[in-house]
Amino acid sequence: MAVVTFLKKLRASGTAAALSLVLVLPVAAAAQGATPRASESLEPADTLEGNYLAAIVAGASRDLGAASVYLREAIKEDPRNNELLERAFVAFLADGSMPDAFRAADRLIRVDPGNGLAQLVIGIRAIKQKSYQTARNHLQRGGRGRAADITATLLSAWSYLGSGNSRRAIEMLERLKGEPSYNLFRDYHAGLILDAAGRRNEASKRLKSAYDAEKTTLRLVDLWARFQARSGDFDGAAATYADFDRLLPNHPIIREGMALVGKKEAPPRQIATAQQGAAEVLYGLASAGNRQGDEAAALLYLRMAIYLDPSHDLAILTLGDILERSRQPEDAVAVYDKMPLASPLRPNAEIQAGLALENLGKHDEAVKHLESVIAERPDDVDALAALGNIYRSRKQFAEAAATYDKAIDKIASPGRANWDLFYFRGIARERINRWPEAEADLRKALELLPDPLGRERALVLNYLGYSLVDKHMKLDEALDMLRRAVELRPRDGYIIDSLGWAYYRLGRYEDASREIERAMELRPSDPVINDHLGDVYWKTGRKLEAKFQWNHARDLKPEPEDLPNILRKIERGLDEPPSANAGEQAPAEKKDGG
Repeated sequence: MAVVTFLKKLRASGTAAALSLVLVLPVAAAAQGATPRASESLEPADTLEGNYLAAIVAGASRDLGAASVYLREAIKEDPRNNELLERAFVAFLADGSMPDAFRAADRLIRVDPGNGLAQLVIGIRAIKQKSYQTARNHLQRGGRGRAADITATLLSAWSYLGSGNSRRAIEMLERLKGEPSYNLFRDYHAGLILDAAGRRNEASKRLKSAYDAEKTTLRLVDLWARFQARSGDFDGAAATYADFDRLLPNHPIIREGMALVGKKEAPPRQIATAQQGAAEVLYGLASAGNRQGDEAAALLYLRMAIYLDPSHDLAILTLGDILERSRQPEDAVAVYDKMPLASPLRPNAEIQAGLALENLGKHDEAVKHLESVIAERPDDVDALAALGNIYRSRKQFAEAAATYDKAIDKIASPGRANWDLFYFRGIARERINRWPEAEADLRKALELLPDPLGRERALVLNYLGYSLVDKHMKLDEALDMLRRAVELRPRDGYIIDSLGWAYYRLGRYEDASREIERAMELRPSDPVINDHLGDVYWKTGRKLEAKFQWNHARDLKPEPEDLPNILRKIERGLDEPPSANAGEQAPAEKKDGG
């Protein structure tokens, strides 16, 4: 909420043009399938116009590094162009080029003292340099010194701690009142500041209040448990960790904390300085914005957070994740590489780097990277699962099944968190015609998933039910599974199509038509659903409409293995004996719920 509010202020203050170039255009480009990063061995253009246009193209391709290079050159050609300077400033910040961002911000505030983002960035630099009064001056000059401005208030509070004035820091935080989210941030950061100042009793009350208000946030849970353990309350810390572990099993940070408190060892304090506290402010606000879909502002906040605290592992992992989702896998790999070696999240970062390499099309490098991770940590189930997923995505199902075997063999007692390993191994085994083993895996996945987990359970019910129908086995149970999957995911076109296709395979064409038409409304551009609807129409005598659907399926770029059968049906219909597998089975991606 606070990040969204701040982004609105940025746009209102004239930063919209820069944001549109660097953070909005890439989103539009992603919808058009833009290719990430073209900055390898690039050369600046010879003219101002050329560099400016090249920056726009780079931004549209989500290559922030290249955009920064071209805008840097454009500024050299036109140093008095303040709009160009503002665009470059945001590009530098988004790319993590902090020295360039600081130089641009210094110039911007000379011509526009009310530029909120530039004042914030200069304030962050001052906190890093321990110039705390200077930091407060810049935070206030941006027109964001009001009590309602959560970003400036929280950062100013930590600057007061840096000045050795914890009393003034708490007074600053007390201005945050009213909205529940403000109260949570107030108590959380008040507790951290009081703890850093050695005022443990007061810190305990504030941190406990924040924890009681929000027990599902990983960072808050971990820091409260650490405080409990450092206060000697190991049983309380163990209970805090255990409660979260039931919610999200086996998270590495929680797992490490539980191991330490189980040995009566207190995990070290995470936040002890004004710099670390300010980084925590920015990370928390970025996380809030990221959860609400505001990745643009979250990206900027995370860059500043990592500048202040390069060891902030959650900020690093979150930034890498945003870059991956924004189709910037090469930038994500570079960010993951910054994960501290001692962090419990280091294995996660290494795994994500391997997946990012796969997304870059560096397939051999991705496999070698994950194999090296597994060689170093042979019991790392997550690394094995990631490698299996890469093989499965490439339709190398035998290799995928063998890799999932190794992962599952490492698990002494499978639990809810392991359902997906059995699900994915079941898919791989089914695709290589090892059905009895595949069915056992899929049923094991269902066993591990309680009913309330709608989406996950629906995926398994869909795949298992569809496969049973496809093999004409246990038909009553299979149809019940598919109906239940649709109940759990009533807006999932793929799953509804599975139910319709099951009716088709059973010769219940009117039922099939009803369901597949409903699936078509939800997924009008899916070639498999269009193909299925054509088959149903043909069987119900609607042959002209059937050929229309098949032609549409052909134009929607179906899987290469499906195209010949679609072309045959366009030419001959379904009256001729079908070729092997023609119209028999949707591809694994469809059965997998897309």
